[in-house]
Parts: sequence; structure tokens; C-alpha cells
Amino acid sequence: MGDPKKPRKKYSTSRMPWRSDILVAELQLLGTYCLRNKRELWKAKTFLSNLRGQARLLLAMPESERKVKEKALLNKLAKYALIDESSSLDDVLSLTVEDILERRLQTVVWRKGLAKTPSQARQFIVHGHIAVGDQIIRRPGVLVKRDEENLVRLREGSKIKVVVHQKGSGE
Repeated sequence: MGDPKKPRKKYSTSRMPWRSDILVAELQLLGTYCLRNKRELWKAKTFLSNLRGQARLLLAMPESERKVKEKALLNKLAKYALIDESSSLDDVLSLTVEDILERRLQTVVWRKGLAKTPSQARQFIVHGHIAVGDQIIRRPGVLVKRDEENLVRLREGSKIKVVVHQKGSGE
């Protein structure tokens, strides 16, 4: 099982970390989505790489074995709104890291207008001002499911809610 004090890494780094085009692309993504460090980006890239690997393995399987596993993978990705319900494995292979980053709680809060910037959205989440349904989530990297997206809101009793409401009313 392993030592609980030393959890397994959830990311893998680039094989060529000092290529300038890779560095520029990573820094642009860090700035756009206001990620804390490159580790968060690497986690998203590794998650995408694992999904694409599963899709490639499924495409290599015989048709009889593939159907059940393919349906499970496509349903999982549709639940997270990464693909449509009518998508195929080719759509899984065409996913990008930006698609994964758009489904993070930090980005969803920012896109819904609960925060002015991605940085402010991250701060609201970490400080406990954002709730998904009745649950307060303090991790900005959580992937938001399609049915939970409408439940993302400011927490009841949050002082941020009063400030945001006053600014919205023109006072």
C-alpha cells in the first residue's frame, strides 16, 4: 500500500523541461488560469494523458470487449462536461489541457461572475466563501461536474456576498 506520509505523485513532468516553446506555453496557461504553480498544470496534463491513454487502449481492443468499457469512459467524461453524451473516442483524443482547466472550480467560479479574476476566485475558494450545493469546498483544483455547475454559489453568511450584492445594486 505504501507509506501514508509519502503519497504517490499525481503528475509527471515534461521529458524536455527546458525547451523554450514548452516553457512559454506553460507560463501562458499559468497566467490565464492563475494556477499556483506548474504542479497544478502538470496534474491536469497527466489527467488528460491518462484519459487519452485509456481511449487508445480501447480503440485497440476487439469490438466485443470494448463496448462496456468505452461506454463507462464516455459517461464519466460526459458527467464532467468534457464531452457531449453523443461523443466518441475520437473526441476524447481531441481533448486539450484547456478543456480540463476550464472544468476546475476556480475557473467555474470566475466564469460565473462570482469573482472578478481567477486569482480572486482562488482566494474565495481557499478562504471558504464558495459552496457547491451545501458543501463548502476549499480546493480550487476540484473538477466540477455538469450537474454541480449550477449549484456553485457564494456560501450563506459569507461577508463577500454582501459586498458583491452592494456593488451589483449600484451603491
